[in-house]
Amino acid sequence: MKQKIGTLLINAGLITEKQLEDALEEQKKTGEKIGSTLIELGYLEDATLVKFLSKQFKIPPVELNDLKVDQPIISLVSAELAHRYEVFPVKKIGKTLVLAMSNPSDIYAIDDVSFNTGFDILPRVASSIDIKKFINEHYPVSKQLSSIKDLEEDLKEDLEEDFELVDGGFEEEEEKTDISKLEASGKSAPVIKLVNFLITDAVKRGASDIHIEPYEKLFRVRFRIDGVLQEVMSPPIRMKAAIISRVKIMASLNISERRIPQDGRINVRVGEKLIDLRVSIVPTLFGEKVVMRILDKSSLMLDMKELGFEEDSLRKFITAIEQPYGVVLVTGPTGSGKSTTLYSALSRLNTKEVQIITAEDPIEYNLKGINQVQVNEDIGFNFASALRAFLRQSPNIIMVGEIRDAETAEIAVRAALTGHLVLSTIHTNDAPSTINRLVDMGIQPFMVAASLNLIQAQRLVRKICSGCKEEIKPDPVLLREANIDPKKLDGCMVYKGRGCARCNQTGYKGRIAITEVLPIDPNIRDLILKNAPAATIREKAKEEGLNTLRDDALLKVKKGVTTLEEVIRETASI
Repeated sequence: MKQKIGTLLINAGLITEKQLEDALEEQKKTGEKIGSTLIELGYLEDATLVKFLSKQFKIPPVELNDLKVDQPIISLVSAELAHRYEVFPVKKIGKTLVLAMSNPSDIYAIDDVSFNTGFDILPRVASSIDIKKFINEHYPVSKQLSSIKDLEEDLKEDLEEDFELVDGGFEEEEEKTDISKLEASGKSAPVIKLVNFLITDAVKRGASDIHIEPYEKLFRVRFRIDGVLQEVMSPPIRMKAAIISRVKIMASLNISERRIPQDGRINVRVGEKLIDLRVSIVPTLFGEKVVMRILDKSSLMLDMKELGFEEDSLRKFITAIEQPYGVVLVTGPTGSGKSTTLYSALSRLNTKEVQIITAEDPIEYNLKGINQVQVNEDIGFNFASALRAFLRQSPNIIMVGEIRDAETAEIAVRAALTGHLVLSTIHTNDAPSTINRLVDMGIQPFMVAASLNLIQAQRLVRKICSGCKEEIKPDPVLLREANIDPKKLDGCMVYKGRGCARCNQTGYKGRIAITEVLPIDPNIRDLILKNAPAATIREKAKEEGLNTLRDDALLKVKKGVTTLEEVIRETASI
């Protein structure tokens, strides 16, 4: 693409072949775009290049100096992408993002930005100098980016000799790669430095996961921060095998096995923090995808009020877990904070007078005074067999990590009916539909009605960054499309984060739980015995004061904790 633009400029008589050769030589040293290099060498005027590219590719120019900068639009494109491709977001039109580019013919840039933002890209030609100026002015987070760029520069020379590019998918890679070389490359200094940096940087940024993902022509690293993935760097694709091998060595996994999933664990110390990393490796079309889940024991929050419980919901939940027997279920998708809620409940119930046993997969945090058991499906020690063993231990309280099948559900219900308090999680969308899920598993309605104390559905929504919080006027179109009654927000101030260095230009910092707490009272029990559908149970629960997930989320909007966009993203209009 660089050579193509250079050739076009020569053909147009704007530069000479000698000037192009000089620019290409200089570019090898600086890594700048070819257009920027020609301008810096004085071979081409900035305005001339913009006019030429606009005419050549039939793409209109845009004058950034006349642009009214919109911070929410800027936050759509990460600082890393803006710097890498020399692009700047201009405005949003429906599902299309207008993007100022110094090289509008860069298909890879358009595809990458489109992939990361989820928008169709409409390119516009802009001055390279103006784009760089705007990036530096409006992406103050670039200081973090510089540390990543410095690392890449530091590694560049070592990488030229230490790694070999392997094209194609994982089957071809299997044939070409020498396993003994993989282990050696995984122990080389530049790879160790890179992987250590990624882990340390993820912990410092408060990330919950590190995703290392191979594609056909791209190898990228993303962090999940406050529940949303953010791209942080794209190492050279030739590093793919070595980086994955390094992670496998750290997690004590089989380096030579690359066709089946593997799971492992890494314990590291970052500063004063002891961090537990749960490693999952899955083979994909173009290599192995790695996800490292970060478990920071120092960040475990056990105060239910701080988790996001409203007073009424908290009272109902505590009443249910303080019963001598029965089942309390917490439901929601992966990553909705279910385990943290259960740990908080166990922490409250943990006294010298009671015996508590848990079956977990995996054990995420160690709680003092509680007997925690790791299940192992590989040897047949699953949740059901763990529950059977627990009942012979005469516990007062049992926590089951997840009810996944009918056998586990039946044993949990029977344990509750024989005098034990059982806490567990289950995957359903809301509290009322959990009842039907248990019945569908084969549990008789009378057993469900007799054993259940309470069901709580929950999600995590991002909190508005306190450093850039500002009042806004709710968009009537947005409210209408999301089926939110504007009257619910009458007299209330609505806020949004405009984006700052503290929140990485996202407008959000931290997360809080929204909950839907359904106590099983006599009226609900009657409906369960009649095998009533979830919709009927939901309507009855609403009559009795049930706050749905959306109701709870809107309450947090009124309190200035989260945004309407988060409410729409995480809750359904039911």
